[in-house]
Amino acid sequence: MVQEYKRTLVLGGRTSARKMRGLWVLLALFVAVFGKETFEGHQVLRITALNEAQLDLLKELHDKEQLGLDFWMEPSDVSLPIDVRVPFHSLQDIRAFLMYHEIYYDIMIQDLQDVLDEEQREMLRAKSLQSRSTDDFNYASYHTLNEINSFIDQLVQENPGFVSKIVIGQSYEGRPLNILKFSTGANRPGLWIDTGIHSREWVTQASGIWFSKKIVTDYGRDAELTDILNKYDIFLEIVTNPDGFQFTHTSNRMWRKTRKPNPGSSCVGVDPNRNWDAGFGGPGASSTPCSETYRGPRAHSEPEVKAIVDFVKSHGNIKAFVSIHSYSQMLLYPYGYTKTPCKDQAELHELARKAITELSSLYNTQYRYGSIITTIYQASGGTVDWTYDQGIKYSYTFELRDTGRYGFVLPANQIIPTAQETWLALMTIMKHAKNNPY
Repeated sequence: MVQEYKRTLVLGGRTSARKMRGLWVLLALFVAVFGKETFEGHQVLRITALNEAQLDLLKELHDKEQLGLDFWMEPSDVSLPIDVRVPFHSLQDIRAFLMYHEIYYDIMIQDLQDVLDEEQREMLRAKSLQSRSTDDFNYASYHTLNEINSFIDQLVQENPGFVSKIVIGQSYEGRPLNILKFSTGANRPGLWIDTGIHSREWVTQASGIWFSKKIVTDYGRDAELTDILNKYDIFLEIVTNPDGFQFTHTSNRMWRKTRKPNPGSSCVGVDPNRNWDAGFGGPGASSTPCSETYRGPRAHSEPEVKAIVDFVKSHGNIKAFVSIHSYSQMLLYPYGYTKTPCKDQAELHELARKAITELSSLYNTQYRYGSIITTIYQASGGTVDWTYDQGIKYSYTFELRDTGRYGFVLPANQIIPTAQETWLALMTIMKHAKNNPY
């Protein structure tokens, strides 16, 4: 069996490829008829490459689209784990491949659908509790796009003169790109935070909701935040990729990209964190529309990205830019597209160290930190590389909890602890930006 497997998978057997294509057609028909994609029997494996030879084999596996693998943490370095969601129909082949090449793995999630079913039950329980104000909003639950947009409007209504909503554009499917602006005066420099650019990273949007309430609660009570907001505006985009986020709720919980069609391909969407004009098209992004890291046809092709580009340029005085992702517990600074250190690396590195020290002081959550390319992997066309190249010195990317036990399906009971500890790091960055104008 292993020899036959090696012949078909490793050498690319035509029979196996035809069968896989047939399975994908059936899966597409199922989704079209029944609406929401399910993940019964899908497992998330954590694979450990012991040497470069094993890593190269896993990179080859990464490119075999017919297997339907979804790499949550891509093969990049032998020092880092590789997390991959394996569909049920590919499990036997993948296990045989790993066994044959003596590559070690653990099962992180036994059945992904079981986890998603529990997530949905939690959301349904939360829906039964209607909030009359943002004071009794359920911050410990995941929420739909409509619920988040209603929360945004409610927060603005409750805090006139301090909180406002700015619509900076529309998504491909016509949804508003909403930004919350927290301001105490005119013509202030800005501090930017965005969450949810990758739609399946639900703990980020949930943290963004919590951050917004934290800001209105602590202004006038917390001296450090009050001092920041007396001199700077804070801009917060909670749902940076609304089309993708809506799709995670209605059709495919594991959706990462935007929802714009790709001409000439049946595969939809672009990775909005590979679409920026910073090393665009270089290594660390894909030119294949079906890839989860597809860069798009050109820089800033996605309206969700172009809206932020236009806002940053028109504002002209953003001093810190923080883009929040999950998962793997890292705080990263430029660059991702080149090994050449950024000119402010020493300062950014020290500030990252201080930020994660503050973060860990609450729950002892351990973070790694450093430049993107040296800490996680090479990635071209990334958000904070572009903002840094635009002159925004304090440009950072967070990768929130966890380190892989749950990955993109972090239980809702971890939302508030995640947001609380991340806020400490954000405050460290914002205070430093305020105290070190440039």
